[in-house]
Order: sequence, then structure tokens, then C-alpha cells
Amino acid sequence: MASPLFRVKDIDRLKADAECAERRLSKSLGWVSLTSLGIGAVIGSGIFTVIGTAISGEKFEASSILNAPLLEYLIHHSASFGRPGAGPAIALSFLLVALACAFAALCYAELAAMIPIAGSAYTYTYATLGELVAWIIGWDLILEYAVSNMAVSVGFSAHLVGLLDWFGIEPDLRWITPAYLPAGLSDLQNNTLYPPGWHFGFNVPAFLVVMLLTFVLVRGIRESARTNNIMVLLKVAAILVFVGCAAGYVHPDNWHPFAPNGWGGVLTGGSVIFFTYIGFDSVSTAAEECRNPQRDLPIGIIATLGVCTVLYIAVAVVLTGLVPWQSLLDDAAPVVNTLKKLHLDGVRLVVLLGALVGMVSSLLVFQLGQARVWFAMSRDGLLPRVFGRVHPRFRTPDFSTWAAGFAVGIPAGLLDIGTLADLSNIGTLFAFALVAAGVLILRYREPDRPRPFRAPGGPLAPVATILTCVLLMMGLSITNWLRFFAWLVLGLGIYFGYGRRRSMLNAEPG
Repeated sequence: MASPLFRVKDIDRLKADAECAERRLSKSLGWVSLTSLGIGAVIGSGIFTVIGTAISGEKFEASSILNAPLLEYLIHHSASFGRPGAGPAIALSFLLVALACAFAALCYAELAAMIPIAGSAYTYTYATLGELVAWIIGWDLILEYAVSNMAVSVGFSAHLVGLLDWFGIEPDLRWITPAYLPAGLSDLQNNTLYPPGWHFGFNVPAFLVVMLLTFVLVRGIRESARTNNIMVLLKVAAILVFVGCAAGYVHPDNWHPFAPNGWGGVLTGGSVIFFTYIGFDSVSTAAEECRNPQRDLPIGIIATLGVCTVLYIAVAVVLTGLVPWQSLLDDAAPVVNTLKKLHLDGVRLVVLLGALVGMVSSLLVFQLGQARVWFAMSRDGLLPRVFGRVHPRFRTPDFSTWAAGFAVGIPAGLLDIGTLADLSNIGTLFAFALVAAGVLILRYREPDRPRPFRAPGGPLAPVATILTCVLLMMGLSITNWLRFFAWLVLGLGIYFGYGRRRSMLNAEPG
């Protein structure tokens, strides 16, 4: 019973399947494009939104116990508690999370260079931990990419409304508001526009931006990469404009006390801003479309993490120097709103445009990654064969790309699902931990297999990845753990009902 479930797919077999002419993808990416894809995924809405919560913290009562970080609930059991903010020490939070991600990046780089196949963590676990774990990771990645992009597309629509407001244009709310609003909708004067529940409406911008990017992705990976390169340059320029122009308004007194809540605030702030780092692993989903994966994939993954860390810390240092850190409490757009308070309208417009471009590029890369995961799972027989179809002209997985587009675009138009963003965190951390375990297993099982890139320090990188991921997962809310397990149970039902019987390895001798 256990043998078929944990049977691994040989690495040489994975490479041979990828070279099949019928399902071979176009190889046109170099390390510059891969790094750009990584930066495009990592620098999105996170740096413009969740940084405020990480700096100022969250307060909640025992009545909202399910929204408490699991670790705090297990330790304190108190009647009233909250998530302390990092304050100006958020720069340390960014650095610590970057170090944690660096260990995971080294593990990804080692496996990506060894197994340059589409599918990222799904493919790596199939080659190391077996089919059942690979299915769980693949199902987990679908959740990570889909929910993240639903939230980002809704955020794109909200920022687009802000841009129109900057120009004095008021759009019809019916075409920018989701059909379901669990808490209703009020204007800035607290006048009720829509009561809680369902109403007639559809978030048209959120839907259209996803479908437009889906069209671009179907046309070809080279065209998608070029589009992403332009957007990455624009949003990095916007961040540099913010740092350069706003630095002159910094008051050093705002940096004192530097760590008002001690190391507890630094660590819990790190669990919040981890969301901003999600995406560097998406570089490996394009491995099969890389010209020289053994060299370019490690460069792309590690360079992405380095560039984004420098930009993040620069934004954090300037933002906490502009205003007292307590003033960022409950601010969903701290960067833009801080510029508005300082009457820097020109810089605010540049940052607003940069945020929009950042979200579009994040959507592009995550939609690319999601389609490649579906494509890889179909090629292994775990999803219907049509998901593995390759367009005869563009050499892209067209059906998977369109399916991923509608799977994200329609819910984004109907639902207010920004509160589910933390599901991306728990799913990503889970995937990181299993990839690290795969590195250890493969080193033990196949020590002589050529490794174009090897994570330095022996077992340090994979062991540190597992430990830091578990620690950060314990900082997420109980609600997210429950939702995560519910998603896994649904996925296991599909696997045992369809995937296990249709697996390409199922009929092979054990």
C-alpha cells in the first residue's frame, strides 16, 4: 500500500519526459530574465501594504482567538493579547527573514540546477519524497499562487481607483466592487454604501488584468519576460524615487526607541513581512524554459533575494524615519498615505504608479508559475492530460494558462478575498521545508550525482530552512492553519479519487 504512494520519479526520467517533442517548452530565458522574473514576483503589493502592520503590530481580544498566532495562543492563553509591532526595527525583521529565505534559496538553487524541470517544489519532491508528498506540494502551490494572485488583483483594482481619484475621476462602484462583501462597504465619512453580504457587482479591473496577462503568457515566454522586464524597471525606479525624495524629510527622532517591543516585535514582524518575500522560488518554475539552467537558475534565485532585500530595507528605514511608527497602525497603504500626509503629491503619484506596475508584474510571474505546476502534474498523470497540452505555435502550456487565468480572475471579480493572503505564507513555508528535506534525502540517496550548484555548509542550509520555516509557521494564525488543513484534505480526496489511479508510475513495477 505504501510503496505506490511514496514511489519517486527518477531524475533521468524527469529530464527525458521534458525533452519529449510533443510537450517540450521553448528555451529562451537567461539569468537576467530569470532575475527579472524573480524581482517581478517578489516586489508586488506587499512592500506597499503589509509593512504598516509589521511596524505597528495588531491588537485583538480573546473573542478573536482564531486570528491569534498559534505560538502565542499555545504559550499565553491570556484573555487579551496581540501581535507586537517591530517599530523601526522592522529593518532587522527584513534582514532576518532574508537570511531565513537565503537558506531556502540555496536549497532551491541546488535542486533547480540538478532538476531543471517545470514544476518547482512539486517536481523536486516527486524526485525525492515520493508521489503522495509531491501531490500535496503541487496542490499546496496551486493554493499559494491562486490565492496570492486573487488578493493582488483585488489590490490592483483598489489602487487603480486611487489613481483615478488622484485625477478627480469617480468610477461606478458596481464595476469595481466585489459581489460579496462580508463586512459591507463604507465611504471615508463612514456612510454605508453596501451592507454586508451579496449584492449586484463585479470587480471588472481585477478580472480584466488577470485575463490580459493570461493572453500575454499564452503568446510566449519570451514576450512575457520582455513585458515583465519593463515593469520591473518601472517599479524599481518608483521605489528609488521614494527612497531618494523622502529621505530628505526623515526625522532621526522617529527611530527612537529602535525596537520598542524587543525581539518579540522583531520576530512577529518578520512573520508578517514574510509575505513580501514570496516569489523568489517562482524562478524555478521556469527552469524548463531556461537556456543554461545549471548556471542561470542559481544566479537568478540568489540575485533576486539580494536585490529585493536591499530595496526592502531602504524603504523600511526611510518610512519609519518619516513618521512615528505608532501612526502606521491599521494603515493598509502606509507608503502612499505617509506621502499624502507630507504633501508630496508628485512622489505619491510615482509610488502609486509603481505599486500598480508592481502588482501587474507579480500577477504575471505567479500566473506563469501556477500554469507550469498544473502542466507538470498533468504530464505525470495526476491531473487530466489536457492540462499538459502545449500550443503548437507558441510552445506554451496554453490550456493550463487559460484555466489558471479563469480560476483566479472570476473569484477575484466576485469575492473580497484579501483576508486570505496569509494562506500564501503558510503554503510557501510548508513547501520550503519539504524542498529542504528533499535536499537532505537526495544527498544521502544519490551522493555521486553531479551537482552544478551545491548549497555550502553541508547540512546547514537545509536544516536551517526547516527550523526557520517551522518557527515562522507557528507565528501564523490558527484560522490559517485550519483553512490550510481543509485545503489539503480536499486535495487528498482528488488524489485518491483520480490522480493515484491515473499516475504515469501507477502501472510500472515497483
